[in-house]
Formats: sequence, C-alpha cells, structure tokens
Amino acid sequence: MLAAPDLRTPAGRRDRAILVVLARLGLRGAEAAALRLTDVDWRDGQIAVRGKRSRIERLPLPTEVSEALAGYLTSARPRCSTTALFITARAPYQGLTGTCIRAIMGRACDRAGLPRLGAHRLRHSLATTILQAGAPLPEVGQVLRHRSQLSTAVYAKVDHTALRALAQPWPEGGAQ
Repeated sequence: MLAAPDLRTPAGRRDRAILVVLARLGLRGAEAAALRLTDVDWRDGQIAVRGKRSRIERLPLPTEVSEALAGYLTSARPRCSTTALFITARAPYQGLTGTCIRAIMGRACDRAGLPRLGAHRLRHSLATTILQAGAPLPEVGQVLRHRSQLSTAVYAKVDHTALRALAQPWPEGGAQ
C-alpha cells in the first residue's frame, strides 16, 4: 500500500508521505491531519503530535518518515501561507482534514488491490509488528501513546505459533 501513490505527481508524493507517517508512527488519521510545519524538528529528529485531548507528545522521527516528509516538502508541497504540513493539491491551499486522510487511504487501498482500510488499521499493524519483534505490551502502549493499558490490551491476542515453541510436553501419567 505504501507503494501505491504515483510519485510522479505532487499529490502522490504527499499521499506517500501521509501513508508513511501513519504506518511508521502509528498516528491516527486526525493526528496526521493536524500536523503543522513547525511540528517537525529536523535538528533533534523528532515530531510533535497533537493527540487526544490536545496532548502534545514528541516522537522520534525515523529515517523513512523524515525522507518521505523531506521529499514532499522540497518537491511537492506548494508554497503558501498555511502552516498545515499536509495541504490540498490545488489552490486555495488549506490543511487536509480527517476525511481527506480517509480518502487518501481508500485510494491507496484501491491501487494496491486491497479492501478499503482506515488509518487505524495501519496503527494496528504497527502494534502487531512491535509485539512480534518481542516488545512487551507496555512498550506497545507507549509507542501508540495510550493512557490506559486497557486500550493496549486489544493487541494481546494469542499467537499460537509463538506459544507452540514455548509449550512443555504434558507429563507422563499426569491428569489430562
């Protein structure tokens, strides 16, 4: 899906940057739409994210994300006065909304031959990948910026393949 946008167009480079931000940082669609130019701290390699209840949290800026953003900002984002990071492809330029982010996700899914997925599916995929890499559940909650462990518990599904390697044989003659 990340390869779906047409990088020959400014809108395609913008859409790819949005998809990378969603997939690699686990942002919600509204959080991506709310990003401002000043939220990206290139010097410290961080990005400020406005989460639920207007909380601002700083996240590390992975290389893939910084490269996608830099490509969009230097060769695709029109010069204009709006401070929104992601803006419309045509004038009058204005910041994208959560609805726009959903539409971008839908187009990327269509181009990739996938059923339409929301930004939250990319968030879920990131959490699953982190868990499969061996990270504990509290660390997943920290990456997703959950305030409650109950929110993160959704990702604690049983991985039967991983458990099979840990299972001990049943003792001979023991109760079954």
